[in-house]
Amino acid sequence: MNKYLIILLAFLFIGISCKPETKNNVGINVSKSGSQSHDNKRSLPGWARQANIYEVNIRQYTPEGTFDAFAKHLPRLKNMGVDILWFMPVFPISDNKKKGALGSYYAVSDFRESNPEFGSKESLQNVIDKAHALGMKVILDWVPNHTGWDHVWIKSNPEYYTKDQNGNIVDPIDPETGTSWGWTDVADLNYDNSDMRKQMIADMLYWVNNHKIDGFRMDVAHNVPNDFWADASAQLFAANDSLYMLAESEEVDHVNNGYFHTIYGWALHHMMNDIAKGEKNVNDLHNLLMEKKSKIKQGSMMNFITNHDENSWAGTVEERMGPAADAFAVLALTMDGIPLIYSGQEEPHDHRLKFFEKDNIGFKNFEKAKLYKTLLDLKHRNKAMGNNEYSSPLIRIGESEHIYAYMKEKDGDKFAVMINFSPERQQIKLTESVVGMTDLLTGRKVEMGQGTIKSFDPWEYWVASNR
Repeated sequence: MNKYLIILLAFLFIGISCKPETKNNVGINVSKSGSQSHDNKRSLPGWARQANIYEVNIRQYTPEGTFDAFAKHLPRLKNMGVDILWFMPVFPISDNKKKGALGSYYAVSDFRESNPEFGSKESLQNVIDKAHALGMKVILDWVPNHTGWDHVWIKSNPEYYTKDQNGNIVDPIDPETGTSWGWTDVADLNYDNSDMRKQMIADMLYWVNNHKIDGFRMDVAHNVPNDFWADASAQLFAANDSLYMLAESEEVDHVNNGYFHTIYGWALHHMMNDIAKGEKNVNDLHNLLMEKKSKIKQGSMMNFITNHDENSWAGTVEERMGPAADAFAVLALTMDGIPLIYSGQEEPHDHRLKFFEKDNIGFKNFEKAKLYKTLLDLKHRNKAMGNNEYSSPLIRIGESEHIYAYMKEKDGDKFAVMINFSPERQQIKLTESVVGMTDLLTGRKVEMGQGTIKSFDPWEYWVASNR
């Protein structure tokens, strides 16, 4: 073979093999985006070092379902200890192919406008400004994987979308199977199109630069190519290096490569549900946490007992966890990672909120607010409760299949937690001393030496701190 032909073929092979994996048109093999080799240190914003997240469902939060009606709750949430308000998508919803009477928040028709059902863009800005005045931050739920079927791009730039072999725009496909997810109310975006990528980032920057939002929660982040996140995060952090980025993903590359500060703790959430059903125990829980900890080099998981998807589709906290609900809430709010509270969790929810129709949380007594305030206040004042690089190693202080007992200490601050994840009374023998603390729930001083045996009622929890 001619040596020049051999060289040419070698270059062609290199070019093909090094092409980044992205979403492609239906009919072509679709592969999940691979991990990147970036070494990108991404520090958590100082304001988020001991912060928590509260997810806001504007449509169902009040009978009115508006920004203005929600704004009346801001002082209450501030008093409860909320730091970051995550607003579910606030954008206009597509009418074409919508599900139900009102459609999905995630079927966006314009990334630069607000949903008129929620209120004007001025009303949205008013909520953002009021939250900032109270010392809270605001992150927007962004939908980069798809749009609604009457999004402005459908007509202006149909090349932005994934198409089948006949040139028809398609709904999102499962990259593992090449078949539809069943999200028929949205159109899949084509990340092979560089102009679409640029416009997507420009629309994100619009909200950062013009409306002073403090970050994003990225919907279906695991189904968007990593090289896009590399570009998007670089431009977003260049615009504001104090932004906070949350990925709906459990891919550790998303935090290890510095694209995001936080990924989802789905595995932990599912472990909680399994323990509540008696299918797993505390040792399974601890092994999972240590496995996750070993894989995450920077950033953290978000811990939760419910969110909008879990509540509407998997069931209420009561349905899934029953009498164990508070015990798992204590775990989520004290464990490594940033905790999430969903709209109405402090009531608590007594029903699954409708997703495509108008519904109402129905706030009355805020029954769980006192517990959450106690734990969020502790997170604010105790350095051992820090997030990400501000955190400290977890020390297990007793061996048991049923009681999870752990302690953390940082810069002289320390706290200890013991939770009985069992429907029966249990005992635990301490392997570490727990002294110089105060029981947060009773106010009593705590002095327990190594070898102390402590008993717990079913699903009982205990939290103590030295400050």
